[in-house]
Amino acid sequence: MKRNPFDEKKRQYFLIKLQYLGFRFHGWQKQPGGIPTVERMVLRTLRFVFDHSNFKVLAAGRTDAKVSVNETWIELFLEQEEPLDTELFLENFNLNLPSDIRALEIVETDADFNIIQASKHKEYIYLFSHGKKFHPFCASMMVYIKEVLDIELMKTAAKKFEGNHDFWSYVYKPSSTTETTVHIEKSEIVVNDLFTANFFPETSFLYRVKASGFKRHQVRLMMGMLFDIGLGKVSLKELEHTLDGSNRIHLAHIAPASGLMLYKSEFL
Repeated sequence: MKRNPFDEKKRQYFLIKLQYLGFRFHGWQKQPGGIPTVERMVLRTLRFVFDHSNFKVLAAGRTDAKVSVNETWIELFLEQEEPLDTELFLENFNLNLPSDIRALEIVETDADFNIIQASKHKEYIYLFSHGKKFHPFCASMMVYIKEVLDIELMKTAAKKFEGNHDFWSYVYKPSSTTETTVHIEKSEIVVNDLFTANFFPETSFLYRVKASGFKRHQVRLMMGMLFDIGLGKVSLKELEHTLDGSNRIHLAHIAPASGLMLYKSEFL
């Protein structure tokens, strides 16, 4: 009987921490037709570095088109006999990744770890400015609102998201089985001092939100509500009404993806 070549090989398990600028990508997940996605670039680079395709990758979560990531994790299942030299691999991986993707760290794990089921803590930020138009170079990671926003009112509104709420109104196309109750650990708007450049506006802002997990488009729908508050289109009372999921209020203002960044993803 012909032997399966994988019978003699050892499966190795690793976690790789990644960061990337999402502006030119159509999200994380690989898509047909050669559409540029982060997963497609990662898989192509791994095939080049290993010189084989005996591996599989799973992501801790998927990002939408144009969404950037400061820190996230992927799990690498590698089928090869010799132990992986992780230091050399990390160097070669980064040398061959496109310039808008970088691997920060690699750690060995085991067959008992499941990146999909593992409990995670996620922190998103959303960068924006208002009033005077910013330099075009900012567009890859920041959103410009041409009207003047009431930032103080937006700060008050952001705090109302904290705690346990039924975020049915902030879930994109929820089904009858979607779990919409989420505990938000932190929700705040502050002056942006995390990311700076000489072409950034003199003052820009960021929305920071932390929780164990978020539904699709949830943070962008929350940011859309905050923009509407800042523009005087929605009152604080109306915002509070949306936090009672039994009201079944459909929100349509999804803030642009380019301002959103998964800032940190940690396993609990």
